[in-house]
Amino acid sequence: MTAITQAAPVTKRVSSALLKRVLSNASLTVGLAIIAIIIVLALFADWIAPFDPLHVGPLARYQSPFSGWHILGTDELGRDILSRLIYGARFALLVAILPTVIALLIGGAIGLSAGYIGGVWDSVVMRVFDVMFAFPGILLALGISAALGPGLSSMIIAMIVVTIPAFGRIVRGVALGIKEELYIEAARTLGYSHTRIALRHILPNVLGPAVVYGTLQTGRNVILSASLSFLGLGPQPPTPEWGQMLSSGRTAIATAAHVATIPGLAIVFLAVGFNLIGDAARDMLDPRFTKDRS
Repeated sequence: MTAITQAAPVTKRVSSALLKRVLSNASLTVGLAIIAIIIVLALFADWIAPFDPLHVGPLARYQSPFSGWHILGTDELGRDILSRLIYGARFALLVAILPTVIALLIGGAIGLSAGYIGGVWDSVVMRVFDVMFAFPGILLALGISAALGPGLSSMIIAMIVVTIPAFGRIVRGVALGIKEELYIEAARTLGYSHTRIALRHILPNVLGPAVVYGTLQTGRNVILSASLSFLGLGPQPPTPEWGQMLSSGRTAIATAAHVATIPGLAIVFLAVGFNLIGDAARDMLDPRFTKDRS
């Protein structure tokens, strides 16, 4: 009972210190606020959205923002832009986070095994990654999406394939340096299995750089997914997806600029939010930055 009562103040102090550190970092605070707002919109879209995002109103086409009941106006079919924007947050978060997580798991596993095992396996993996790096990411994603056909699943698969090499190379580079450390040699001397060394001694040290890069890559995936949808390779109409909304609104950019501008700004805000979190995480985990701040 005494241990429990002593642990409570310690836990409270740690939580207060962590909260203070988060609030003291402006980039992290702003980034988390942006992402939190978009997550709330996505989760409670059914209750927040004022209209059905698929409802067509031919008589209400291209209404300007703050005209009538439509706060952000209507698009070329008279659909409420705000409602479509709120429902589109679900797809925006899905195609940004899911490919990053899957690519991190697959690329991280390949990079960890290549860095630890080395030899022929490392050479084969790096040559495959080099071939994939020879193509610009957007072109490789376009080729894969076009081959698989337009749709949400094909877009996610393309983004995963494009992102795997970067995660694999980052994890491999860190693993190559760590496996030469003295404590790894000590673990080998003690007879630990290669699996235990890789998972319990090397993996925890590569998680930091991988997670930081993953956060930054999530912001890039927002732009990549919007680009694929803009070109017609993502979710198809009438799905309320931000890239598709931007594409359909470009035809009226001269007469109703808000139709394309509003989803474009939403894409930018989401990407900036993830990038701010990634920058803050990198700074907090970088020993040189911590030393400079102290």
